Amino acid sequence: MSSGIPETISPIHGFRVLICRPDGNPVKSEHDAVDLIGEAFGQQADVVAIPAQRLDDAFFQLRTGLAGTIMQKFVTYRLLLVITGDITHHTATSTALRDFIRETNKGDQVWFLQDPTDLDNRLARRPTNA
Repeated sequence: MSSGIPETISPIHGFRVLICRPDGNPVKSEHDAVDLIGEAFGQQADVVAIPAQRLDDAFFQLRTGLAGTIMQKFVTYRLLLVITGDITHHTATSTALRDFIRETNKGDQVWFLQDPTDLDNRLARRPTNA
């Protein structure tokens, strides 16, 4: 990571959540996602929460396929991926992205959430063996 300070683990409702720092290395490729997955496994995390500002703009342009590639990596390794923060500047110009996020949030593998309170609330409703 950029400053050498590791991401942090926070226990939330029985889950070990890897909280990624906003100032960490950008996630702009499948390789970057695999690095985070490795860190999550090393810290025995169940959930990885990445601030939206760490994701390359291409992630939010569905035609690039980057979102699908990164999300699929987390699903394959059975880690809940949570994108946190304000992404309205991305959704304001893309109906497809808004629809994609709405549908994704109905599931239990990838969530787009506004803030830590939303994450706390969603994890409170999720069975720990999901």
